[in-house]
Amino acid sequence: MVNEERYALYREEAKVLAAIGEHVHAQVDRVTVRLPRAVAQAAVDAWERDDPDDGLRGETIEQYELRGRAGDVALIGLVISEHGRWEDEGVVVELDVSDAGSALLTYIEAVGPNYRPKERLEPSGG
Repeated sequence: MVNEERYALYREEAKVLAAIGEHVHAQVDRVTVRLPRAVAQAAVDAWERDDPDDGLRGETIEQYELRGRAGDVALIGLVISEHGRWEDEGVVVELDVSDAGSALLTYIEAVGPNYRPKERLEPSGG
């Protein structure tokens, strides 16, 4: 039996997460990212690919999520192709925080339990 009270609490906490997101959205617009050339080119290639819209009915949740992630890659590719600054070893581009967040969440899911957040630098002071 599922504990409905626990899930009611989870729903309320999801609203808190959305409220935090609202404040992040208001304070953080773009983030500058340096990407290796191969990764940046793969994103541009995803943008330039022309996928047909047929055959998507009846897709599983996993297929839907994969298609969504591929769409995120393509949108990042669009930004790179229009605004990226190509350098010797890669590209520097300003990504919308939601695109950067999507990429980060996908990375965290791929790494799984081995993910470790970067350590925060302590502010220097007296």
